[in-house]
Formats: sequence, structure tokens, C-alpha cells
Amino acid sequence: MSILSDELIERIRSRAAGYDANNSFFFEDLDELREAGYLRMFTPLDRGGLGFGLEQVAREQTRLATAAPATALAINMHLVWAGVAKALLDRGDDSLAFVLDEAAHGELFAFGNSEAGNDLVLFGSTTRAEPQAGGGYRYFGRKIFTSLSPAWTRLGIFGLDDSRPGHPMLVHGFITRDTPGYEIVDDWNTLGMRATQSSTTILDGALVPADRVVRRLPAGPSADPLIFAIFANFEILLAAVYTGIGERALALAVEAAHRRTSMKNDGRSYASDPDIRWKVADAAIAQDGIYPQIDALARDVDTLADHGRAWFPRLVGLKVRATENARFVVDQALRVSGGSSMASSSELGRLYRDVVAGIFHPSDGESAHSTVANAWLGPVS
Repeated sequence: MSILSDELIERIRSRAAGYDANNSFFFEDLDELREAGYLRMFTPLDRGGLGFGLEQVAREQTRLATAAPATALAINMHLVWAGVAKALLDRGDDSLAFVLDEAAHGELFAFGNSEAGNDLVLFGSTTRAEPQAGGGYRYFGRKIFTSLSPAWTRLGIFGLDDSRPGHPMLVHGFITRDTPGYEIVDDWNTLGMRATQSSTTILDGALVPADRVVRRLPAGPSADPLIFAIFANFEILLAAVYTGIGERALALAVEAAHRRTSMKNDGRSYASDPDIRWKVADAAIAQDGIYPQIDALARDVDTLADHGRAWFPRLVGLKVRATENARFVVDQALRVSGGSSMASSSELGRLYRDVVAGIFHPSDGESAHSTVANAWLGPVS
């Protein structure tokens, strides 16, 4: 049973258009989601949470995205960190257990990892991490797409420590909202996913103390469990959000098919038109195929399945399929719904703008295909 009641979903849906039109953050949604226990879903019961696994959280995210995709996408960033902490704890690593504990007390975690022009993603960084006496680090760099910018209380960041020639290290840690040495730039004015308020964050000496440095890893690909946990939670929860967009678009297409009538067919609804029926069926077939894929891969994370090197191609493949599938379903829904979806007030038009963001999240199409090609063909010789 979902912790998102029908009444809460409808309240969240009722606010989504306003957030989008005003390019504003979803403060009211966040308050209600926090009250419902949404931020502590991954935290085990004995730590004050709800004890959910990734499969259950992914289903909640799909449901939330049917009401407000931007709200769901932004909350994803908090849930990814909590999911990472849960995945590590399940595997005997308590280095991020503080994330679960603080999430249970209402703290909001965000991702400060993305960098313009960094196609190495987690395997490299343009941010400088300067080691300090006592084991802490000061960070200097520019992070983009920092969702939850107006509200996060904890920000995960990473950067490159090249203080030892020939031994570059990527250093991961967390700062708090009251940490000096960073600036949030008010530069979020986008085509879609506007309520995420994923502003640029400039790090100018922000200090991560030693007790919040969670990893020092050699630059380049890594088999560290932290990297696996980030990729697994990020890709699966992204897939869940975009699947929610497809679900809502399909429902709107069905409504439109029954609502619209055809003069050339004696005023009958378009639900009787064979071309419209084909489009709705095509969208439904595509949509139905994604749910079991998300459930299965999320369940494998929860049950500690060992896919070895196959994990990464499976994860990036799911993300690409889910986001591209959602774009297809939304496109079919637009064709069914007709010109009314061009109106700025149209929910379906907003979904069309929101779903486009799926092509930009890691792993993008090029990176994903490279990962899968290497898995099947080996590296380029």
C-alpha cells in the first residue's frame, strides 16, 4: 500500500502547474511529503524510518511522478543518497549510516556532483579538492543541476585531489547548509522540470570536515561499493520517475479519446476511431513493459544479487529504455489528444516538456551505449 494517499496525490497534482508557470520551488509539496514520512522511506525501522527497500521506493516515485514529475525528480536526489546509504549498510558498510539517521530527522540531502563538460561523471572531476590538516578538504569548483537548491540541508559533493603527483584521488563528502564557502546561483529557468530548481552551485573553499569525508578513490573507473550504490539507485529511481510520466500521459490520452468527438463519424468519440485506438494501444503496450523491469532490477539490489560486471550495462540500459519509452508514450498521447495540448495550461504539454529532461541525465544515450558495447564486445582495441 502506498504512503501517498489519493488525497495527497491530488493536492500535489493541483500545485504542479503553478510551480511550473511561476518557475518556483515546491515548498508545499516538500512539507507534505516530509510529514508523510517520504524522506525517511529508506531508513530502517530500528533507526526511525519506514524500512522500505529500493523496489518499494521506486514504486512510490512512479506514483508521485504521475502527479508532479518535477517534485518527484528533485526528491529523487535525496532518495538516491538515502538509497546509497541503505545499499551500503545492507552490504556491511556503515560509512553513510549518518545519512539514514539524519534523513529520519527531516534533513534533506542533495547531489552536488554534476559538472559542465565532465563526461567522466563519477570517474573524474573538474572540482579541486584541497587536503587540509586534520583530514578535511576544501572544495573549489562549479556544480550544475543541483536539484533542491532552495531547500537542501546536506549536499554531497566530490572533487579531485591531485596534491600527490601521479596519484590523483576523487574525494567524496558532505557539507551542511550553514557551511561557509559556497554560493547558489539563481540561474534555473528551463524548458521543463522547472520546480526542481536545480541551480548552479559554486564551491569556493567549502570545507568538508574529516568525519564527513566518506570516500577517497583513485581517479578513473572504480569497483568501490559506493560507486555501484550511486549508479544503482540513481538509474533505477530515474527510470521510476519517467515511467510515472508515461503512466500519467497514457491516462490523459484515454481521457482525451473518450472526450473528443468526430464530426465525420456522426459525433462518436475518438475512442471508437481505429487509428486512435491503435495509438493508445501502442502506448499502453510500451508502458506495461517497463514496470516489471524496474521491479526486477530494484529487487536484485535489495536482495544483494550478484550480477558482477553485468550490473552497469543492466542499470544504464534500464535508464535509457525507461526515459525513451516515456518520451514515446507522451508523444502518442499528444497525437491522441489533439491541438488542445499545445495550450500553455495543458498538463500534457507540461509533461511533454518535462519528459525531454530524461535525455540529459547520466547515463546519456552515448555513455550508455558505450557501456553496453564494452560489456558485449570488449573495449575498443
